[in-house]
Amino acid sequence: MCGTVRFTVSEPLHPPDACHCTQCRKQSGHFWASTNVQHDAITIEGEDNVTWFQASPKVRRGFCSTCGSFLFWEPIGKARIAVSMGAMDSATQTHLGIHIFVADKGDYYQIADGLPQKDQ
Repeated sequence: MCGTVRFTVSEPLHPPDACHCTQCRKQSGHFWASTNVQHDAITIEGEDNVTWFQASPKVRRGFCSTCGSFLFWEPIGKARIAVSMGAMDSATQTHLGIHIFVADKGDYYQIADGLPQKDQ
C-alpha cells in the first residue's frame, strides 16, 4: 500500500486461490487471494522492510513493516511463496481458480461463483 515493499514476478501467474481459513480471514479482514510463485521467479525490493510472523511451525506470513499490508504466505522449506493478488500494481491477466478452506469461511457471505471448493 505504501510502496516500501515492492515485488516483481518473472513467470506467468498461476490462477490464484481464495483462502477462507480462519488465519487468512483474521489477517486480511475477509478471505485472502494469492498465487504461488517459485522463489527464483520473484524479486522483492525493500525486503528488509518485510516483517515475518511465524503463523505455525510450517508457515510464515510476511507484512510490510511500514503500513502493515499482508503481502506473503510462505511454507517453510518449500521452493515457493504465495503473493497477495491485492498487492499487484497492474493487471494480472489471470482469474481466480479455486476456493480453499471453505469449511472455515465466515457465516456472513456465500460463495456462489461456481468455482471448485475444497473444505481444507
